Amino acid sequence: MTATDPALTALAQGWCALSLLHGRIEAHIERALSAKHDLSMREYSLLDVLSRQHDGEGGHLQMRQVADAVVLSQSATTRLVTRLEDRGLLARYLCPTDRRGIYTNVSEAGLTLLEEARPTNDTALREALDAAAANPELAPLVRVVESMNVPA
Repeated sequence: MTATDPALTALAQGWCALSLLHGRIEAHIERALSAKHDLSMREYSLLDVLSRQHDGEGGHLQMRQVADAVVLSQSATTRLVTRLEDRGLLARYLCPTDRRGIYTNVSEAGLTLLEEARPTNDTALREALDAAAANPELAPLVRVVESMNVPA
C-alpha cells in the first residue's frame, strides 16, 4: 500500500473523526465537571469505577485493574488516587488476604460528590453528542455511540 492508498486514507479519516469526537466530548464534560464540582473527568471516572465495587468475589479492583478501567498508566492512577485521597474522597486499605495488595474505596464524601456530579456528566455528554450530531462527519459516529448497549 502506498501513502495515497484509498483504504489507508479512509482509515486515517475515520480515525481522525473518532479522535475529534472523543476530544470534543471529553473537553465539554471536563469543563462542566470542573466548573460545577471541581472535578476533572479522570477524577469523576475514577470515583465512578471505584463506586461500582462490591464485597462479592472479584468485587474489589487492584490498582492495575483500576488503571485499565480509567485508561491511565498505573503510576498516573496512583497519583490520581493520592489526590482524591488527600481531598477525603477515597481511602486506601490493605487487602485482607494478600498484604501486598492495596485496595481503594470511595468515602462517603466521595459518594456524595459523585452523585452530585453524575447529572452534570450525563447532561454534558448529551450536549456534546447533540452538538457533534450536527456535524456530517461526526453524525455517523454519534449514531453508533447512541446505539451501543454496553453494560457499565
